[in-house]
Amino acid sequence: MFYVYILNSLIEKDRMYVGRTSDVENRLKEHNAGESIHTNKYIPWKLATYLAFDSKEKAVAFERYLKSGSGRSFSKRHL
Repeated sequence: MFYVYILNSLIEKDRMYVGRTSDVENRLKEHNAGESIHTNKYIPWKLATYLAFDSKEKAVAFERYLKSGSGRSFSKRHL
């Protein structure tokens, strides 16, 4: 399975991060350990939600959508 996940920063409440992985639990640990340059300034993170996909292509497409302007609006309202 492939997962698209949304993280929320615990120190900056309006900060969120969208990513993709095949292991959500391990990836959250990596983010909180400072291993990602995109998220290390806003540690600690909590998992807000994640969605499972049966193909990498579907996960990539949904991640790309969530990172777009309309996708950010959608995720703030519904996820």
